[in-house]
Amino acid sequence: MSFEQLGLSQPILQALDQKNYTVATPIQQQAIPLVLQGRDLLGIAQTGTGKTAAFMLPSIDRLREADNQTPFKSCRMLVLAPTRELAGQIAKSAEDYGGFTGLRVSVVVGGTSVGKDRNKLHRGTDILVATPGRLLDLVDQKAIRLDGIEILVLDEADQMLDLGFIHALRKLVALMPKERQTLLFSATMPSSIKDLSKQYLNNPAQVSVAPAATTAERVKQFVTLVSQSEKQALLELMLKKRYPQTEGMERVLVFTRTKHGADRVVKKLAQAGIQSDAIHGNKSQPQRERALANFKSGRVPVLIATDIAARGIDVTGVSHVINYELPNVAEQYVHRIGRTARAGADGIALTLCAEDERAYLRDIQKLTGVTCERLPLPENFRAFIDELPITRPKGNPGQVQQPRAKKVHAKPLGGERRGDRGPRQDNRSGERPAQQGDRPAQHGGDRAAKPAGAGGGQNKRRRFGGKGPAGGGSGGNGGGFQRRSRG
Repeated sequence: MSFEQLGLSQPILQALDQKNYTVATPIQQQAIPLVLQGRDLLGIAQTGTGKTAAFMLPSIDRLREADNQTPFKSCRMLVLAPTRELAGQIAKSAEDYGGFTGLRVSVVVGGTSVGKDRNKLHRGTDILVATPGRLLDLVDQKAIRLDGIEILVLDEADQMLDLGFIHALRKLVALMPKERQTLLFSATMPSSIKDLSKQYLNNPAQVSVAPAATTAERVKQFVTLVSQSEKQALLELMLKKRYPQTEGMERVLVFTRTKHGADRVVKKLAQAGIQSDAIHGNKSQPQRERALANFKSGRVPVLIATDIAARGIDVTGVSHVINYELPNVAEQYVHRIGRTARAGADGIALTLCAEDERAYLRDIQKLTGVTCERLPLPENFRAFIDELPITRPKGNPGQVQQPRAKKVHAKPLGGERRGDRGPRQDNRSGERPAQQGDRPAQHGGDRAAKPAGAGGGQNKRRRFGGKGPAGGGSGGNGGGFQRRSRG
């Protein structure tokens, strides 16, 4: 079915024509007519099925036809997404689809300047895409109001619940008008999503393009049993295409369970001469955007990610997904391998399963109804491990590194401390010592924290051979930062 047959307006069809989109996907064929009618909608669809266009295209049409005034410090359509990457991609799609309508699109996510977000929303916007945490911050700062919302979209609602956004969601929805259109999309249909739909949707239509928690039909799934200590070697073997099912490997997404684990894999791959980037919650927003851009462009063919990025990565051409560690929640496996076999292409999912992960594998196969094909370790695997370079400590080759001797400072004669070091700064309370940039203590405050004139026991110049009087340093700044004495 073509988009023109679905009843979309000419400005939308013109934008779709520029992107060479002509035929609607099944979720778009079902959802677009219902949204155009103004119905609330519950959609069960995995990522990669075209659901962003399924809610964005008809919503833009409805906003254009209503032609309402954009409220001051508010928005007309709000899309909530669980991750920064997903929010950015939805906003980009909204800009593309609404390019001939004149509607303004804005995006606010964590990890960026709050001040810039406030300025961006001051005049109001037609379509706002946001992560719940950042939006709640802006609401608390009175930088945005939610009483003018005409359309609310909750995308990847099941992941929002998994990430603990339910409390923020309740606070935000309570500030919205009851007379609105609400669209809720989820990849799975647990009881929590059913409860959420009952709370926020009014007599909704329901569309589904795949049974809940099923894996993509075009993804071939394999598993190899391997010890935890040998996973890194097996991963390197796969990425060097010296392993079954790695033919045609072009763009690879590798999933770890933890952020530190992702960084560790990147470091070890670099030692093996394999270029990769990591994307996870500890990375700043510019770092995440840069890593994703390099992966999309092919400059970096391997991206190591945690589950928080599993649904926020919409990259065409991912040939392989490798589960370096199995997720402890079976549904996450579905989202992980859904990063490949997109837009009708085939894909391969390779899983590295250690002995202590067997239970996770059983849960995944029970949930999906698919038994992963077993791939044995290659015959030359032990020889490959033996070929790997051993990482040695810095120093002469073969030299055994001795532990450093603990430096002991001799006490001054007479058992007294040097006067120019100031009184002893005990920190037994567990609080951190004051650092440069902290707020100075107020005059007359807690003297135990920093006695006046205690010229900073960490000042190296004054610690050794200071010429000032005992107790060194000037106390004339009211207990704030001490003036450095030139000894």
